[in-house]
Amino acid sequence: MDIGERLRTLREEKKLSQGEIEKRTGLLRCYISRVENGHTIPAVKTLDKLARALDIKLHELLYDGDQPPIATIPLGRTGNPANDWGSFGKDARFLRKLQRYLARMSKRDREALISFAQKMTAKA
Repeated sequence: MDIGERLRTLREEKKLSQGEIEKRTGLLRCYISRVENGHTIPAVKTLDKLARALDIKLHELLYDGDQPPIATIPLGRTGNPANDWGSFGKDARFLRKLQRYLARMSKRDREALISFAQKMTAKA
């Protein structure tokens, strides 16, 4: 979907000028024109301003439908945080940090660390 085309269509449906959108958002009319003509891709924060100026929800600007699209669970995830450790949030940041440290280690040191971790987690 072309966000600029969608923005122009919604603005024209509401019979608003670029100048009126400028007043409602604080964005320059020339910027709004650049977005509508596909010369500029706005940030999400800017899209939110534009949606509020058009008196619509953000998903209505991004999605041509009555309801927001149904979120899908990425491949390999269950949607349950307990089962998807390291997929998102603090756990994901910790996992990336661990990956960086492991990448700096020699293969021999990594294997020793894995062996140590396996022994620590083994059931007695």
